Amino acid sequence: MSINVLHTDKAPAAIGPYSQGIKAGNLVFTSGQLPLNPVTGELETDIRKATHQSLENVRNILESAGTSLAKVVKVVVFLRDMNDFAAMNEIYGTFFTTNPPARSAVQVARLPKDAIIEIEAIALAD
Repeated sequence: MSINVLHTDKAPAAIGPYSQGIKAGNLVFTSGQLPLNPVTGELETDIRKATHQSLENVRNILESAGTSLAKVVKVVVFLRDMNDFAAMNEIYGTFFTTNPPARSAVQVARLPKDAIIEIEAIALAD
């Protein structure tokens, strides 16, 4: 099985010793994506905007591997505050309108850069 490191300028650079994503055989794994704008480096702090930015980052990493959100099979959402769940879900639903993937959503004590959300995904590769 071949393993390829993924990189795109359309998602934030890794802030540690990890890759934006890995393509292993017919699977693509994204690292957790904070709501960082890859152009400005700004961190979104509104949950709706933050969810949108994190999912855009995930989308761009998947597309760099030749796949898409339509091929996502599993998502994990890390929230700083579970009270943001409904607002996150509202935006999340606009990215996965049909056949949504399996998903876990958990509240965590703290995220890198004190972000309010982090999202990772696993997708099938073409």
